[in-house]
Amino acid sequence: MSLSMDGINSVYNNYNTDTASTSANRLEETLNSDLSTATEDELMDVCKDFEAYFVEQMFKAMQRMVPESDNDVSASTRQLQDYYKEQMTQTMAEQVTEGEGLGIAQMLYEQMKRNYGLE
Repeated sequence: MSLSMDGINSVYNNYNTDTASTSANRLEETLNSDLSTATEDELMDVCKDFEAYFVEQMFKAMQRMVPESDNDVSASTRQLQDYYKEQMTQTMAEQVTEGEGLGIAQMLYEQMKRNYGLE
């Protein structure tokens, strides 16, 4: 069984379109929902999701600062590189925010607890 480059491009394009909007949309939906009835664990999960999203956007901004190489690669190869770079960036952002993370989630959590009267 072989996978043509057109097939890979199709998978990448579908993934790229879905992923770009999915993480932001999911976070926006969660933040727009009524969190006043959320448990402390659910509230912390929302805060950690926000921190991971923030770190991911920060990593992407840093990546844009690095000049692209002028290597002559095909469009399909470039798409695969972009796909794996996106996956790596998301994974790195999740790993950075595990445990104590950067502290952003904890600060948001404390503020949200005060706002929702959970203290």
